[in-house]
Amino acid sequence: MALKPLGDRVIVKADEAEAQTASGLYLASESKEKPQTGTVIAVGEGKLDRDGNKVPVPVKAGDKVIFGKYGGTEITHEGEDVLILRADDIYAVVE
Repeated sequence: MALKPLGDRVIVKADEAEAQTASGLYLASESKEKPQTGTVIAVGEGKLDRDGNKVPVPVKAGDKVIFGKYGGTEITHEGEDVLILRADDIYAVVE
């Protein structure tokens, strides 16, 4: 991917929405919840603190993350749907 996030931004490929409930019912496409998990594709260099020191982004490419439901900006780049988030919108790394 030829996108390079700036500052403390992170590019995430969101997981696919579930097509079936836990009990086995199939969901219509408009009933599916937006996924809140995904894989980090690219990471910015970090942001500067008040003293001018660079604060690195706490995730790296390949990390599986959990992020806020309404955070970030969805874009399509080279036919692929991705999400651009600030590092603060990422809640956890799945290990």
